[in-house]
Amino acid sequence: MNRLWIVALLLLAAPAVWLFGPTEAVADQLPGAAAWTADPRHLPDPATTTPAQVAAYFAGLPAGAGAALAREYPTVVGNLDGVPAALRYAANGDPSYAGRQILTLDRRGDGRIVEVLGDLDAAERVVILIPGVDTTLADFDTGLGHVRRRAPAWQARQLFSQVRPGVAVIAWLGYDPPEGVRRAALREDRAASGALALERFVDGLVAQRPDRSITVVGHSYGSIVAGRAAAHLPAQVSDIVAIGSPGMGVSNRAALGGTARVWAGSAPDDWTRKLPSIRVLGLGHGRLPIDPAFGALPLPAGNVSGHDGYFMPGSVALTAIARIATGAALPQDQPALNAS
Repeated sequence: MNRLWIVALLLLAAPAVWLFGPTEAVADQLPGAAAWTADPRHLPDPATTTPAQVAAYFAGLPAGAGAALAREYPTVVGNLDGVPAALRYAANGDPSYAGRQILTLDRRGDGRIVEVLGDLDAAERVVILIPGVDTTLADFDTGLGHVRRRAPAWQARQLFSQVRPGVAVIAWLGYDPPEGVRRAALREDRAASGALALERFVDGLVAQRPDRSITVVGHSYGSIVAGRAAAHLPAQVSDIVAIGSPGMGVSNRAALGGTARVWAGSAPDDWTRKLPSIRVLGLGHGRLPIDPAFGALPLPAGNVSGHDGYFMPGSVALTAIARIATGAALPQDQPALNAS
């Protein structure tokens, strides 16, 4: 084979590898981690220490030592799963979020932020909301395009207003969603990395209180994050809810793995209903979870409008998610409510 043929093959292969290459999960390094791990006190390495081990380390510190570490290394303590919530809130005490319970704050790149509504330490039940494409730190409060119903912080408040005392709601932008519906959104690399972060985050919640029940709600691309994590989430995750989902990366519920009940709902006019149920060479996200053949439990969504209306006041989806989160049964006519 002459040199021109070799060059031609390389030129053809490069786009194929870029488009169809293997899915890669990349774990985030915490801001300030280098100085933290170099500390002679042998502080827990964020890359190798489990959230349970982190929790045990902080539980064993003398009075005031944890608060001192939070002051000395706020970007590590404020983002390290397993650290007590109060210390993380204190470490993330940015004036921009005064009076709010910020469990994660990382301003690098598109940013990361996790906000808690309710008393997390006392909560018997926790709901984690995972947003989708184009969500960033900059639009966490305002919503993409300044459309309020798209804002994770607003969505979490709508759900929190529906749940009973003893339930905490968490708006979890703990990963880097794709920018726009382009290559990254068609693939699952961001979801795979997000799943690693979600698994660690949930492990931290369980380490702090093993008896609590957790519901994970993934909207749009966020449902793929939940799907990628499903097999590795602990038994305390009782329910996974997919709303406006383009697919969860598999062809059916059994392929997700894990022990949680899986629910799926889609607005009658949600554009994701028109997506093909395919997954070929790393592109696409498999069968839509609202397809009966997928095997998910149907979530009411019959009066929801569009791709971003699930948390609007009066939404049957919002009511259903609140009932799931509190352990209440859903109405028996839910399949009809979910019909297109």
